[in-house]
Amino acid sequence: MNPIDSKPDLFTAATGNAPRIRVGIGGWTYAPWRNNFYPAGLVQRRELEYASRHVSAIEINGTYYGAQKPATYAKWRSETPDGFLFSLKAPRYTTDRRVLADAGSTIDAFVHGGIAELGDRLGPINWQFVKGKPFERDDFAAFLDLLPRELDGVALRHVLEVRDRSFLCDDYLALARRHRVATVFTDSTEYPSFADITGDFVYARLMGAQAKVETGYAAPALDAWAVRAREWSSGGDPADLPRVGAAAAGSTPRDVFVYFISAAKNRNPAAAMSLLSRL
Repeated sequence: MNPIDSKPDLFTAATGNAPRIRVGIGGWTYAPWRNNFYPAGLVQRRELEYASRHVSAIEINGTYYGAQKPATYAKWRSETPDGFLFSLKAPRYTTDRRVLADAGSTIDAFVHGGIAELGDRLGPINWQFVKGKPFERDDFAAFLDLLPRELDGVALRHVLEVRDRSFLCDDYLALARRHRVATVFTDSTEYPSFADITGDFVYARLMGAQAKVETGYAAPALDAWAVRAREWSSGGDPADLPRVGAAAAGSTPRDVFVYFISAAKNRNPAAAMSLLSRL
């Protein structure tokens, strides 16, 4: 069998505009994965092709550190199957600044710098704020006003990854909900962990993989994440996760993105594939 062959049911959980649960990893170029994820002999230039057929989404970290060429986005699109999505981390120079209200030109440069070449592979944009960047309501509101809502007639989805405990407040939740932007949930002990739903999709970055566990997370933990992902997707709000406010009421189905990121990175592909198998 060709090692690139996809799992036949990876993208058939939903079609059209129906909600989907997507599970993935951060990036695809990581040397230790050539020992435990990529098959022996697979050339590096085909790693994205392989990874995109074994997980259903990838979060790109390289866009956080530098601009990519439009041709690069087009190449990434061409190497991935229908139904696959990329999440993009927005450039750090848009969020790592004293005055967020001044980020307009850098936001526009990123959004109009070639990401449209991803076409239907373009998923959410993750705006990550550094640890120590406090919540200043007026400045943060001005930043959210700058985020474009569409690109070439296609709606953009934004998610905020806030890493300072000052965001654990009702004012932040109200502001994010008014702008209909999602908030990252993480199980990290280093950053604020809260699952309050602020947008029309859910975005989880799971950072608790353990090197000694072959699948990164133990089976009971993966079972629990499968239950939570299904509940999020069906419009629910898992009661066992930490939050600032009350659980969100409603039953509107949502797209869900779950990424296994950081921690014991060599285990993240196995964690993602194990969760997908449960879904």
